[in-house]
Amino acid sequence: MPQRPNFLVILADDLGFSDLGAFGGEIATPNLDALAAGGLRLTDFHTAPTCSPTRSMLLTGTDHHIAGIGTMAEALTPDLIGKPGYEGYLNDRVVALPELLREAGYQTLMSGKWHLGLTAERAPHARGFERSFSLLPGAANHYGFEPTYDEHTPGLLKSTPALYIEDDRFIDELPADFYSSDAFGDKLLQYLKERDQTRPFFAYLPFSAPHWPLQAPEEIVAKYRGRYDAGPEVLRRERLEKLKALGLIDAEVEPHPLINLNAEWDALSDEQRQLSARAMEVYAAMVERMDWNIGRVVDYLRQQGQLDNTLILFMSDNGAEGALLEAFPKFGPELLTYLNQHYDNRLENIGRANSYVWYGPAWAQAATAPSRLFKAFTTQGGIRVPALLHYPQLPLKGQISHGFGTVMDITPTLLDLAGVRHPGKRWRGRDVAPLRGKSWLGFLSGETAQVHDQHTVTGWELFGRRAIRQGQWKAVYIPGPVGPATWQLYDLSQDPGEIHDLAQSQPDKLRTLLQEWQRYVDETGVILSESPFQPD
Repeated sequence: MPQRPNFLVILADDLGFSDLGAFGGEIATPNLDALAAGGLRLTDFHTAPTCSPTRSMLLTGTDHHIAGIGTMAEALTPDLIGKPGYEGYLNDRVVALPELLREAGYQTLMSGKWHLGLTAERAPHARGFERSFSLLPGAANHYGFEPTYDEHTPGLLKSTPALYIEDDRFIDELPADFYSSDAFGDKLLQYLKERDQTRPFFAYLPFSAPHWPLQAPEEIVAKYRGRYDAGPEVLRRERLEKLKALGLIDAEVEPHPLINLNAEWDALSDEQRQLSARAMEVYAAMVERMDWNIGRVVDYLRQQGQLDNTLILFMSDNGAEGALLEAFPKFGPELLTYLNQHYDNRLENIGRANSYVWYGPAWAQAATAPSRLFKAFTTQGGIRVPALLHYPQLPLKGQISHGFGTVMDITPTLLDLAGVRHPGKRWRGRDVAPLRGKSWLGFLSGETAQVHDQHTVTGWELFGRRAIRQGQWKAVYIPGPVGPATWQLYDLSQDPGEIHDLAQSQPDKLRTLLQEWQRYVDETGVILSESPFQPD
């Protein structure tokens, strides 16, 4: 019987499409670049618009509205609470990938951000992970620094405490030298060293970097000092040219124009530009440090002779984070007042444990170009992410795939490679949702030319923002104030930037897609609701 493969699935949090060197970025990511050079880069790989929905899809192979994260737990409104698919945690209507792999003899290990339940009963150890160290909420200070919470603390910060758990035991106090990416790398290495060598492993390494608050070791931030002083539009042009040179986008592509949700770079004061550039420097340092930790894990597998039999998948959980948190009524002035009282966001302190900043829509669009918008939107900038696959057992070295794929394909692919059958609709005496994703095995082994053909239909919805795609045709509905609050139609084969709306000239195509949209709603239980995260 051939040896079953190991799996290492690595997830970055809010990483932009062109942040990695292998995807056109200037950030130092030598370890991920090496994996890309020896593997396969995916240029048309899709997730949900935000993190927890994507994570539920990754671990189940089905849509997040079915898996319990119809909307983010932080965004549940009274009209959604108690509705099927809107539990706010990974529900019992799905069977999780680690549950199936563990049942099939795999050792299942996790170190990183969970975001699929806040209680011990909903933590990773309860969904199939034999060993797990995890951050349960959607974000937290990367150094573990937490100011005192009181009645004036904005809801955003109350929903993201440093809530860590190992197996079924909550962590009372983090070590003094704690930094999230290092801690996640350390703990996974510990689990790998302690593992049962007679069993294959499934290791899940979901970082919380580079999600805000932007924080990184000072010596790495210093390496990027001055690199971003020219502003996001200059960076955007640099990245686009490199993407073209690498063959990751077409040389004639028309990038979506920058959507300015705040002031133009030249209209900012010198101090504002310095603060913004520093935030981007810290962001770059976070990505570099994440890559360093990935390198430590890969080096260990190489030293142990396990690398050649380990499939490594790396991806971001959504498009780059472009939110201006101060623009949301739910946070707004209250958030800024609180941060000014409890954090030190002076230029010289940005990036340290007691600072709390984000980098905004212009830098995000530098990373999502040529696509439109960024995280939380169903446009390509929110759902098309960098992904790469490294597995020496398959002929992938240095290849680039422009074929469509989705995060729901991961579970069926790994199950196929492991020789494990998904139970279909029943598992351990309860009803479970069948797979909606499709295995890549035939494509990866060269037996088929593509995973999804032109008839494949995929839907997206979050915060009332919607999309439906069949082949290269995509219909998008973005409510105001950012979108026109009407369905738009794009031919992605000719217009990947979603610039030229064909809704008026191709009414029959739009009508067909909207019929598919209604089928998607019926199948997944989508409930359209206004988001509490809608900006002014």
